[in-house]
Amino acid sequence: MRFAWGVLGWNVLVVLWGAYVRASGSGAGCGSHWPLCNGEVVPVAPQIKTIIEFTHRLMSGVALVAVGALWLWSRRVFPRGGRARNSAALSLVFLLTEAALGAGLVLFDYVGGNASVGRAAYLSLHLVNTLFLLATLALTAWWSRDNGRQQRSPWLLVALGAAVVVSVTGAIAALGDTLFPASSLTEGFRQDLSAAGSFLLRLRILHPALAILSGLYFVTVSITSFRATGRKLALLVLTLAIVQLTAGAVNVLLLAPIWMQITHLLVADLLWIALVLVAMG
Repeated sequence: MRFAWGVLGWNVLVVLWGAYVRASGSGAGCGSHWPLCNGEVVPVAPQIKTIIEFTHRLMSGVALVAVGALWLWSRRVFPRGGRARNSAALSLVFLLTEAALGAGLVLFDYVGGNASVGRAAYLSLHLVNTLFLLATLALTAWWSRDNGRQQRSPWLLVALGAAVVVSVTGAIAALGDTLFPASSLTEGFRQDLSAAGSFLLRLRILHPALAILSGLYFVTVSITSFRATGRKLALLVLTLAIVQLTAGAVNVLLLAPIWMQITHLLVADLLWIALVLVAMG
């Protein structure tokens, strides 16, 4: 069970480093090569962007080995058809898909200064797959405790759908912040309202609006689900929802510095995992 939680924790770190790759503009650090880096197995005399991107590839490789080991472990420990065994198998599938999508970012040149609709759509698909990966890993760890099935409110499933939508708009907003940084809040609002601006900027306003509505919904659902889901998990969702709303506001006020973007994403991932456990655990 501890190994399963450890694998989940490592994959969260991989996700956060991937966000740092995007935010630091290091996605093209290995050129258009994959799985090689600038045509080399190990880059010689690399620049800082190459080191950042290559580190992410190494971390992803470790994640692949870890999730593969988790799947083999689940086959030995749990019976065929068991929930933990099935979720471990799905985790491996989603990680392989994650690797393929990550390779596509490089091969399709959806990195660097690319501000196309294709990149936004591709990043959204990549993010949804990442959420499914984290969800199945979390459930593998949770179900390895042999928890019995519990009746859950359908409103919790609605919360999961809302979290996916908010996360997608967040990814688009983060891409806009990276490609079109603003020097002040006033300039940022002008960018959002300008008809001549990128579609990424015009869509950016959707994220805070949906995040506030969804955050309030998460708070409401967690309060009304105390008895059905257990106080600790419900309280965790309640706390993380409030922290996430606060982190989002701070991120906007500080004009989305990289460290705050990573912090915001970390809380978002933790909230997503908590929601998954409340809704499906």
